[in-house]
Amino acid sequence: MLEQWQIDQYHEQGFLVVENVFTPSEIKSLQEAFNRWVEDSRTQEVAWGETIDGRPRFDVDKDHSAERPSLRRVASPTEISDVFKHTALSSRLAHYSGQLIGGSGARLHHSKVNSKLPYTSTQVKWHQDFPFTPHSNDDLITSLLMVSDVTAENGPLQVIPGSHKGELFSHWDDDNFTGQVSPEVQEKYCQQPTSCFGPAGSVCFMHTRLLHASSPNNTQMPRTLFIAVYAAEDALPYGENPLPSKHEGALVWGESSGEIRSTENKLRLPKKPKGASFFVQQEGQDQHNM
Repeated sequence: MLEQWQIDQYHEQGFLVVENVFTPSEIKSLQEAFNRWVEDSRTQEVAWGETIDGRPRFDVDKDHSAERPSLRRVASPTEISDVFKHTALSSRLAHYSGQLIGGSGARLHHSKVNSKLPYTSTQVKWHQDFPFTPHSNDDLITSLLMVSDVTAENGPLQVIPGSHKGELFSHWDDDNFTGQVSPEVQEKYCQQPTSCFGPAGSVCFMHTRLLHASSPNNTQMPRTLFIAVYAAEDALPYGENPLPSKHEGALVWGESSGEIRSTENKLRLPKKPKGASFFVQQEGQDQHNM
């Protein structure tokens, strides 16, 4: 289990990086599953597959090709891979996440693989996760398992320590849900980020309100993350899950209280993408083309 100083650091800084959460053999199994999907992507030109809400499961970047694949997201991999299912529901990833959330218990909200293959343009702009997945309380955690080595150069997660204690920022531009904070917020709050990296098998646990982003991968090393989002078991989700799956709501830690807990937050509900890509949303393109 996590030490108390780690729990304290998470609550103070809004994130915690822990190395050696997974063994080399466990990571190898996850890498092999993802590499098979990368090979499958070589035969595809656009997003493909299907999730339970009818949207594509596999998303590729605009620079994707058979010669240099750019598979950037796999939605709800727990539905198509036993090793990813076990990792999200029954592993130390789930148990540590539940311990950091605290309270009576924790449930899986959604999961995905986000990858930046070598020399690909995928990036994530500054945002907070809670505006995408609002609940009755904000005891949610985004847990990012490093399936490959993550370095300071290959597009690591960048965070603003302590920003989870600040305000929830708008992720809208007039009537367009852009999924990112405004340039003014970036200029004021996002100028001194901390990079989160480590060897494969490490996990970065991140509070749902923490400001974060990441840049493209300009190296020959892949940067692949398995991301599982967990919520306190007494947090009631508002609106649709952006990545629904049959494992949504599975209790992974503690027990069910049968109660709903509310805390004061004020925000505008998000728009769910119509297509596969959260990344296109951040590029500001018409959501009907997503």
